[in-house]
Amino acid sequence: MTCFYKTIFLFIFTFLCLNIYSQSPKDTTLTLPEVIVIARQFKEVIPSQKLSGKELEALNSLSVADAIRYFSGVQLKDYGGVGGLKTVNIRSMGTNQVGVFYNGIQLGNAQNGQVDLSKFSLDNIEEISLYNGQKSEVFQSARDFGSASSIYLISRKPKFQDGKTTNIKASLRGGSFDLINPSLLMEYKISNKVNMSFNGEWIDASGKYKVHYKRVFPNTDIVAYDTTAIRENSDINATRMETGLYGLLPKGSWNIHAYNYSSDRGVPGAIINNEWKRGERIRDVSSFVQGNLRTIINPRWSTQLNMKYAADYTHFEYFEEKLYPTNNKYRQKEFYLSTSNLFPVTRNWDFSLAYDFQWNTLDADFQRNDNYDIFPYPTRYSNWLSAATAFDWDRWKAQASIQGVFVHETVEKYAKPDDKNVFTPAIFLSYKLLPKEDLNIRAFYKKIFRMATFNEMYYVEMVNAKVKPEYATQYNLGLKYTKKYNSPVFKSLDAQIDIYYNEVDDKIIAIPKSPLFRWTTLNLGHVEIRGMDVSLGNTIQLNKITVNTKLQYTYQKAQDFTDTGDTFYGNQIPYIPWHSGTAILSGQYKGWAFNYSFIYTGERYSQPDNIIYNHVQPWYTSDMSLVWNFKINQLDMKASAEVNNLFDQDYEVIFNYPMPKRNYMFTLTVNL
Repeated sequence: MTCFYKTIFLFIFTFLCLNIYSQSPKDTTLTLPEVIVIARQFKEVIPSQKLSGKELEALNSLSVADAIRYFSGVQLKDYGGVGGLKTVNIRSMGTNQVGVFYNGIQLGNAQNGQVDLSKFSLDNIEEISLYNGQKSEVFQSARDFGSASSIYLISRKPKFQDGKTTNIKASLRGGSFDLINPSLLMEYKISNKVNMSFNGEWIDASGKYKVHYKRVFPNTDIVAYDTTAIRENSDINATRMETGLYGLLPKGSWNIHAYNYSSDRGVPGAIINNEWKRGERIRDVSSFVQGNLRTIINPRWSTQLNMKYAADYTHFEYFEEKLYPTNNKYRQKEFYLSTSNLFPVTRNWDFSLAYDFQWNTLDADFQRNDNYDIFPYPTRYSNWLSAATAFDWDRWKAQASIQGVFVHETVEKYAKPDDKNVFTPAIFLSYKLLPKEDLNIRAFYKKIFRMATFNEMYYVEMVNAKVKPEYATQYNLGLKYTKKYNSPVFKSLDAQIDIYYNEVDDKIIAIPKSPLFRWTTLNLGHVEIRGMDVSLGNTIQLNKITVNTKLQYTYQKAQDFTDTGDTFYGNQIPYIPWHSGTAILSGQYKGWAFNYSFIYTGERYSQPDNIIYNHVQPWYTSDMSLVWNFKINQLDMKASAEVNNLFDQDYEVIFNYPMPKRNYMFTLTVNL
């Protein structure tokens, strides 16, 4: 524990030293309805992709994972059904290179590094934004500067009409797979400066869905097998509860957020040679309490303090007749503390300093056949330091940062990993090409360092595996054009294109195996990723009908150049499609709203060898929804009907894991 106390002392010392310096932005504003303090912000150097408000409500989405699939450059890993695991990979950098932030604090998972986005419902989400590189803001925690891409989830904050002190929103969903999903949101105005919210939901579904599974012998028309069956072991019974307190200070704001998610769910197994595996069962409880304090010390200094404690419990079971049965329990704990400080040098120039500390530990109770305890019981102490600056002058915008990562790790068994001390810089630039037009060219360069997770380093079947840390470099060049029209028909146009090149040394990849809970983990010595994201959206007004369209296309070539002697040298890495895209069409007329979305993922390979036996077919789905907003006795009501996979396609996101065919969902919402 000596390291723990030294790190706490370092945190306190850094915070006290920063108190010597002072000033706050002159144009800092207090926005009472939002119950937050917004420090002076520059316009984004690298614009984000965002879903919020009516656009977010219109999508056929039950969870955050379902909504994120509409962003360009994103590959969603979905293992089927309501209870299936859902993780996201952006620009082929890997799931663990995506930082997911909930109300400004990163969701941690040192065990496997992957955040299951199906655990977060859209009922309590106000905005989802995705940044490539990093967020265009220097007033943030040091850890924020360390991800290749970042997803920010902003929960709904209480807003009250004049004279009202309580808001209640109740919803009931039902549909295919025996789904029942009631939820309740309550908001209460305690005083003029303190608000409270509570949100809870229950999800129960059998997860049984009909699938058509067909395999043909390679390079022939001969059918190996053609099966229609019911997908089993995809059931879920889960509850999610969240509560928040939001308060105002004379020169700042604060909030405290508590979250709990517990579930008992099945993860369907792979279908191999027409053998339908039973799959696995996971029982988990995830809880955290986090708080944020933001205040203006004086005109030359604004400061922010974040704190979080999280505890996760996972009970994993896998019983396959031909394999040794698995019945393991994992307990992970995390403590996180951060201070970030903003110092405006001039009206157009800001400077920030931040320090973060995180403590992680993981316990497990699995044993070998001889009852010998083989788990190493790791404890990790992570420290992040960052210095960043942002400049906004005339048509130029710039942001630069450097992050220091210092990791010390201990284990009770086997060899101790080496300490890591790494510095990574980043530079972001944007230039407005035309003075009177919103046409911007932008570019960024960023270095990234990622430690292997506990699962990657202390794999149950490869104890003390020497999985190396990952080093990556990102290059991006983009162009964005935004236009507002005074035309009675054409209202707006938004177009952007980004070309990027990423290099990753010792890239850590995980390939699904049986059981799915434990993957095959390995390093690819050198990976090069070339890609392009294109997006086009517009708004049209036809009398009283508002029509929004959005088209997105992504091209990616992610190649393994590790060893010229490998048969897969220069091949596309597993599960990265060359081509993918989305198309969204939505319309609003009075109290009615219509939404159609199309998602396409091109051909991929499930293994490093790009041979016919590992080929994964392209897939596409069409989803539709119809929403009606109405009133009954002064009650605001909303009814929606959704159909997903409209054309009943047979498809797989992950090889040998067939996805549901056509399915339905109905929702009724009441606002009091």
